[in-house]
Amino acid sequence: MLPTDAPRGVPAAPPLAAGASSEASGGVGPQPTRPDRAVRALADVVGDSRPRVASDASDPAIPVAATVVLVRDGVDGIEVLLIERPDRGSFAGAWVFPGGKLEGVDRRNAEEAEEDAARRAGVRETFEETGLVVDHAALVTLSCWDPPPGLPLRIRTWFFLAAAPGGSLALSADEAVAAEWIRPAEAIARHGRGELTLYPPTWVTLYELSEHSDAASLADAVRLAGVQRFETVARRGGEGPLLLWQDDAEYEPDAAAVASGSRHRLEIGALPWRYERRS
Repeated sequence: MLPTDAPRGVPAAPPLAAGASSEASGGVGPQPTRPDRAVRALADVVGDSRPRVASDASDPAIPVAATVVLVRDGVDGIEVLLIERPDRGSFAGAWVFPGGKLEGVDRRNAEEAEEDAARRAGVRETFEETGLVVDHAALVTLSCWDPPPGLPLRIRTWFFLAAAPGGSLALSADEAVAAEWIRPAEAIARHGRGELTLYPPTWVTLYELSEHSDAASLADAVRLAGVQRFETVARRGGEGPLLLWQDDAEYEPDAAAVASGSRHRLEIGALPWRYERRS
């Protein structure tokens, strides 16, 4: 959890005033409402999820990926770089942070820590997808996301934070069809209106980033908080898929439903999504 004075347990980041926008490079602009692909994908497989076991979060058989959250100060607050995936393949049509799977070149040896190899992959993938050169030493580990066990496609993903480097965007046509520097709150608001597709790790990351006013204080908060680990379980909630994390009172499969216990969950059955985190 990132240190913040902002309250938790609210439905979403504050919506923008009408007409608000950010500087864009091939940005989305207003889009028509579309069915949420992330919800459809999770709803189709949530029944396949099984209870977690201790080894799930470090299972060596699961592919590993890295993503880099590039942050800069904009006129109205921090902005992050999001790219839109082509309308095919994994995360088709979704807006994501630059990144991708680890490759052999990213590992120095078999004993190297997964986080270190992921950091190297994040730098490589960011350059390949956007043309931006990020200093390996500048990356601060933000979080590690492990999907619900039992799903047919699982990729454990490391998220890193870095200040936006200089240079112009040069998108790889195979990896991105558009890009935009956008305020996290604006991305959340657009998603809530059905104007763009986000997947839960991106959504939650944007939500937490939206609570910070400038890039420097954000970086300090991330270093202070340490690495957040999201070891996800999926359930069927009253309105659709429900994702829970370790500090939720109902996280364990045999936990009784409680109205006043701790919460760390994301309800994604309807827009806007509802993120709740309280101790």
